[in-house]
Formats: sequence, structure tokens, C-alpha cells
Amino acid sequence: MNQAILLEPEAAYALWAQSYPAHAHNPVMQAEERVMLAMLPGDLRGQAVLDAGCGSGRYLLHARRRGAARLTGVDLSAAMLARAEAELSGVRTQAELALSIGSVASLPVADGTADVTVCGLVLGHVPDLAGALAELSRATRPGGTVLCSDFHPIGHALGWLRDFKVDGQRYAARHTPHLYSHWHRACAAAGLTIEDVREPMLDPGDIPPGARFDPAALAVPVALVFRLQRRR
Repeated sequence: MNQAILLEPEAAYALWAQSYPAHAHNPVMQAEERVMLAMLPGDLRGQAVLDAGCGSGRYLLHARRRGAARLTGVDLSAAMLARAEAELSGVRTQAELALSIGSVASLPVADGTADVTVCGLVLGHVPDLAGALAELSRATRPGGTVLCSDFHPIGHALGWLRDFKVDGQRYAARHTPHLYSHWHRACAAAGLTIEDVREPMLDPGDIPPGARFDPAALAVPVALVFRLQRRR
């Protein structure tokens, strides 16, 4: 297998967007999504939901299915936002929708915009975890919920990459591992209470027949998932 070319996230997703679907499309994402959806309120009627690092829009689609009235998506990649725009084209007739280019480290939204903020598999692309969590807290109303997930740091230690192929060439997006202790300190500084934390593992049934993967992936957690509440 050819060696992956390491790219900064914005450049990586500019390439990846052309084939990036708006659903969990690999076993790690499926494991992560099961836990995120279990933590996401089942009834979002009348609620404002912000997806910070929305990508192709998968969690915005889930939020709309649960009745969210106002949806805001922010992503650093114009190409990924274009995918989200296409995937969410029917949502505008059902809910208020706004998509904007921006960084999780500096969200282009007002204070307290969201009742529920989602940030799925994004913060590993941000070296400054504390700054990003402070922004997620700012964008969420006091008493509101922040749901965050990221790839488990054990995967980084085992040499796993956030990789993909375009025209036969492997690429990988730069990733910064964040330990639980980093999350704990950053949440405390941002005024976020950790209400729940999960470490999902792969479901062997999600692995396609004949897939090539590290067998260690079945013995270790593949994601960290947090449900947080803004205190102030």
C-alpha cells in the first residue's frame, strides 16, 4: 500500500469532499454515531441545534429528523459545506437552516445560539482543545447541551490515520490526540460539566467481509464521546 500524504485538514477535506457521504460510512464512525445518537435528545422540537464542523451534514440531518426547528452548520471546508448544502436541500422547507464557513476555534455565531451543540469527530483536527471547547460553550445557551466526539487517542498511539483515497493515492488529515485529562481540564476552564463519557468499541458486524484492518481495533475503544452541559 502506498504511503499516505499528510495534509492539513482544510486541504484534506477539499479532496475528500467529492466522495464523503452524509452518513457514518465506516465501522469507527458507526460505533461513534450509535453513542452520539443515544446522547442526543430524542425530541428536539422547537430547539436550535448547532453542528460545529458539520462536514457533509450527517448530524444536522439527524437533528432535523428529531424535530429541530433551527439548524446551524459551520465548517472550515467550502467543499464539505457544498456537500452539506446538497444533502440538506430539502430541509429548508421544514426548518430554518444556515450554513457558514468558519473554524471551531472561532465560530461565526452569536453567544448562546444553540440549545444543543454537536461537534462530531472534529476536535482532533484542532490543536487547541481548550480554545475550541470555550467556543462551543460560548455558542451554547447556559444550561444547554454540548455533544462532542473524537477518535480515541489509543488509535493515534497505534499508528492509525484519518485516511482516504483519491485516484489511487492515499491521503491523511493531520490529527492531534487529546487525552481524557486534556478534556477534563479544558471542560473545567470552559464552564462545561462532564455529564457522561463513553468509549465505544467496534461492532464486528459492521466490518465488511474481507476488509483489511488492524485486529487490535476489536480490542480497544475507537472513540471518546462526551455529553457536556454549559454551566454559565
